[in-house]
Amino acid sequence: MRAGLGYGVGAYLVWGTFPIFFGLIAVVNPLEVVPWRVGTTLVFCALIVTISRRWGRVLAIIKRPRLLGWFALSAVLLYVNWQLFVIGVMSGNVIETALGYFINPLFTILIGVAFRGEKLTRPQWFAVGIAAVGVVIAAVGYGSFPWIALGIAASFGLYGAVHKLAGEEVDGVTGLTVETMVSVPIGAVQMIIVANLVGIGAFAHGPWIAVLVLASGVMTAVPLILFGEATRRLPLSYIGFLQFITPVLSFLYGFLVMHEQVSVTRWIGFIAVWIALVILVSEMVTQHRRSLRVTGSVATAAE
Repeated sequence: MRAGLGYGVGAYLVWGTFPIFFGLIAVVNPLEVVPWRVGTTLVFCALIVTISRRWGRVLAIIKRPRLLGWFALSAVLLYVNWQLFVIGVMSGNVIETALGYFINPLFTILIGVAFRGEKLTRPQWFAVGIAAVGVVIAAVGYGSFPWIALGIAASFGLYGAVHKLAGEEVDGVTGLTVETMVSVPIGAVQMIIVANLVGIGAFAHGPWIAVLVLASGVMTAVPLILFGEATRRLPLSYIGFLQFITPVLSFLYGFLVMHEQVSVTRWIGFIAVWIALVILVSEMVTQHRRSLRVTGSVATAAE
């Protein structure tokens, strides 16, 4: 549990710095950045797998069609999440990406209800309802449908659930390597389309930008490896709690550093989502304490 919390906190702290990193390379087409990100991530993962002699584990997944299928699905969801996030940050919508990650824990809960048969308490349903109202108000504040925020929340929520289902017995490096191998063909096709339409620009803005674009693979791999190790050790409820770290950092960066405008309506929407998260966290803490009391009572009775 302690190791899982350490991995999880590390992953979300690194992800919280992503708006700064990708803001530095905003001169590059966001549809070009993700294919470079995928390719360099695979190179980084391949080096780690080679050094740690884990190619046997990678091949073991490839030889199991059902398991490979789950990893392929998680890879597609992760690719979509990467692309939406990069578009949001590089187009100056950092606060909307933060809204997406604030909503994400609630998506995780709904996924648990829809696909895992989990039951929600009344406070949890109340939190989901308040969050839904907050999203509608935020959409009014944006003046358009917040597709980046909702797309980020849905794609990463589904990714976390599928990755946990596929990879509880697979270490983070091996799982990310397989996912990236699946993503490379998607990135290659996207790169070809971008090259034919507008050209490749990663190396047209000086060596500093080129180095940062190529370094995006390392920036991507490190938190995902940590996240993979965290999901192996923690229940989804804990993962959902830790997810608050990233959007808080992103929101502060967008508001205080990038000076993005937040209208009164958008503030109301955000506050509604934050109230829902407070209710959710309080309910999680209450349930955890209740389970500890039950466990303690059982242990006492057994003695």
